[in-house]
Parts: sequence; C-alpha cells; structure tokens
Amino acid sequence: MVPVVVVHGGAGTALTCEELCKLGVQEAALAGYHVLQQGGSALDAAEAAVIHLENNPIYNAGCGSALNELKDVEMDALIVDGRTLDCGAVAAVRRIANPITLSRLVMEKHRENFQKIPNLSHNFIGKLVNCDVPPMVSEIRKARNVENNYKLCASPVLTVKSKSGTVGAVVLDSKGDLASATSTGGIVKKMVGRVGDTPMIGCGGFADNLVGAASATGHGEAIMKVTLSRLVIFHMEQGMSPSQAADTALEYMNTRVKGKGGIIVISKSGEWTAKCNTKRMAWATVKDGILHYGSQHGEHNTKPLANPSGHS
Repeated sequence: MVPVVVVHGGAGTALTCEELCKLGVQEAALAGYHVLQQGGSALDAAEAAVIHLENNPIYNAGCGSALNELKDVEMDALIVDGRTLDCGAVAAVRRIANPITLSRLVMEKHRENFQKIPNLSHNFIGKLVNCDVPPMVSEIRKARNVENNYKLCASPVLTVKSKSGTVGAVVLDSKGDLASATSTGGIVKKMVGRVGDTPMIGCGGFADNLVGAASATGHGEAIMKVTLSRLVIFHMEQGMSPSQAADTALEYMNTRVKGKGGIIVISKSGEWTAKCNTKRMAWATVKDGILHYGSQHGEHNTKPLANPSGHS
C-alpha cells in the first residue's frame, strides 16, 4: 500500500496571511509523512501532523486556540484508529500543549473514549502530557480576544482577522491501516464548557480500514447535525469516490442546515480529496513522493520531494 498523508488547517473566509496557512499545512503533511517513512503507524503519523499544527499559532488549535467568553482556553480533540475503531476524545481541556496527544492517551489508557478535563487525574495528565503552556500563547490569545480589534499580536505576522481554523489529518500507512485526528480551540468567545463537533466521533473525524478516513472542519453545530465525517464514509460505502462523497455530504449539510465547512478524506485504496463549501481551506497531501497543496477553490499545486524521507 502506498502511504498517504492529508492535512487541513480549517475552512473559512479568505485570509490576509493565506500563504503562511498553506506553508503550515505543507510542513505538517511532511512531518506526518516522515513518521511513515521512519516506520511509524498511521496513528503515529496523524498525531505527529496535528501536533505540528497545534504548535503553529496561526491555527485555531493548541497554542493558537481562540478564547472563550471568559478569556480562557478550552480545547477539543479526537483521534480514531481505523484498524480497531478505537478512539479517544477530550473536550474543554486546559493547560495542555497538545490535546491530540492527550486524546490518544485517553484511547490507550482509559476505558472511556471521551473525557472532559475534570475526569482526568492530575497525575495522569502531568506524567504523560506536557501541561506547561508556552509563554507566547497567552499574549497571542489576549490579542486575539479583543472584539473587533485586528491589531498585531505577539507574532508580527498574526492578526485576529487572519486567524485560521480547526486542524486535522487523515493517514493511510503501508500496512493499509487508516487513522484520523482533529483538534480545535473552538469558536471565538464561545460559552464556557461549549463542546463542538471536533471531539464527537463521526462528526469531527472518523476512520475505518474497511472504507476510509475523514477529518472535518467548519460550523460545529451544523457538522454535528449531519455527522459529516461519518456521512462521507457512508457515501463511500455506497460506492462513491472520496471526491463524490465529500461533495455530496457538504451539499447536503449546506441545503439541509445551511452549514459551511470542509473535509479531507482518504479511501482504503489511497484515493484522497480535500473539499470545502467555504471560500478557502488550507490543505496539503503527500503521496508517491509528491507534495500537493492548495487553499482556494480549484487551487492545486504540486512539488516533488527532495528526498525519500519526506523532507523538502
């Protein structure tokens, strides 16, 4: 099986620093692909790609997460193993550098698949996850929280207006195993404790070795109403290609609940797509030694990798 990594950086409107968003997803896709080249699993690669995006403050996840109505950070994440259908999810977590890693730990160490932060022991988190938020995070988040204020924040290239969205990755490894991983900081000024689609299995993401894997982004309440990721997989079960399934599901979400968003998909055979019904969604894919990437509708750039390790 030919390994494939697809990542997204969130669906939304046009960005003033769109090139940085596209660069970030390219780097994340390469990070995941490098893990596969080193013998890692689909789960390892999906986690690595999302960690890379969580560590990039331009995206609404990890260190770039939006603030809620009380100017605090509450993050959601989900990871799904397509081989076993095992999954792990966390909601409204705080003081976690990489919620996607915590999600995987929930999947592997806890009986329950879904956890809110009060249900996880301090020792469990402290020993297995770095809880120390990078010092730059608070300044970036404070700057982004000012309503209708688009002044520059801690990084000179980042503004509230240019913020990208939820991040995710889907991966097929050489053994034919699939994985999906999605992470978000949620919507700006959300209610305390609000949980969106991202950590909901079948909504923010899904993976099944028998069919494919998907990771969604967009308006959480709309995605939950149609269980977008699982809907795409369902259409693929009925014989649609990833591209047809994504288009069909997004059109249904738009007409049924006026929902906007995007999704990345890989089939069990390695066919992939990245689709959205918004103005843009930064995405990148690595397959067969070629890096694919884009953002605007119809945009599809390619470049060969410089070496087989996946690093350009």
